[in-house]
Amino acid sequence: MGTVADNIANVNTTGYKEASAEFATLVAEGHVASYVPGSVSTIARRAITHQGDLTYTTSPTDLAVSGNGFFMVQSPSGTPYLTRAGSFVSTNGYLVNAAGFTLLGYDLLSGGSSSVINSAAGLVPVGTANLGLKATPSTSGNFQVNLPSDAAVSTSLPSLNAAGADYVGPTSIVTYDNLGHQVTIDIYSAKTADNQWEVTVYDHAGAASGGGSSFPYAAGSLLTTENLTFDGTNGKLISPSPPTLSVSIPNGATLNLNMGNTTQLATAYTPVDASVNGNGPSAVDRLEISDEGIVTAVYADGSRVDAFKIPLATVASPDNLTAISGNVFATNKDSGDLQLGTANSGSLGKIVSGALEKSSVDLASELTTMVEAQRSYTANSKVFQTGTELLDVLVNLVR
Repeated sequence: MGTVADNIANVNTTGYKEASAEFATLVAEGHVASYVPGSVSTIARRAITHQGDLTYTTSPTDLAVSGNGFFMVQSPSGTPYLTRAGSFVSTNGYLVNAAGFTLLGYDLLSGGSSSVINSAAGLVPVGTANLGLKATPSTSGNFQVNLPSDAAVSTSLPSLNAAGADYVGPTSIVTYDNLGHQVTIDIYSAKTADNQWEVTVYDHAGAASGGGSSFPYAAGSLLTTENLTFDGTNGKLISPSPPTLSVSIPNGATLNLNMGNTTQLATAYTPVDASVNGNGPSAVDRLEISDEGIVTAVYADGSRVDAFKIPLATVASPDNLTAISGNVFATNKDSGDLQLGTANSGSLGKIVSGALEKSSVDLASELTTMVEAQRSYTANSKVFQTGTELLDVLVNLVR
């Protein structure tokens, strides 16, 4: 009745595994020709390997394991345990489930190792507490334009940084330095001969103020110059090869702009694709978790960083794990040693984000078991009652 009561009480507990009572004969020692009444021994077991149904939620940090495996969590005192209860929410920057246990994983940003497979060593609390703000310098992008094949040869190249510079365009692109500052670069194109062009890049911060032109720029504002050669028969870019424009961003990284689809055709100067990566300082907006347990931090600007890897744990005999308060389990000599692995690989199940594993309790079966137990109790009570009545009859006969 105790296991039935626990099961019914936890019918709605996420990840709960039903308990059952099993009985074995307990025979007292006696002579072979005599009968000594014995008893029964009771063994409580949990069907830990019984997969509960999945229910889906709108929270990406609600996690369920579809198949074999357990999440690794730690108690407030730091003791690691196994659990299937994945109702995690962000508490003080860490993912904590309803019982107060914190989800553990490998820190990918710090080079956390997943090579230790028989210990919780190297696992850290998963969450956004240590991610903070992030700025990413611009390192790659596209600069693809059409240059007019009928343009006149420049009489004053932009690379000379003269007030009367002669060019087509220009195009300005916002990039980011190492600290997340916006750095605007101005890209000028000027024809030097038939099928020959010069591309010049300046730091917009050095542009001349006032007037209708940015020239002349302040000293040190010239970032790079590149010569382009086109095929006169089809207008395609043939050099440089590879078609890359490299720009050293002030206080930033080297920005490599792909110019592969730049053309020289009989139409006006037309920017086709002018884009770069990188972003200014931004905070984590949400976490996304893959089937393999990769936790990706998505920042407010849309950038994504793989921050953690959630392993799955298993043991040789999961049904022999020791149940601990809080719907967690501890290993013992009967269960076997802890083994960690990657979700959705080998015999381990996959991690389902936005889902919870229901209790594996079948309420109808528990109520049936309870009725059967009550009837057995009643039948045994009748035996004692009948025995008492017979003794009373015998005593009355003696009198």
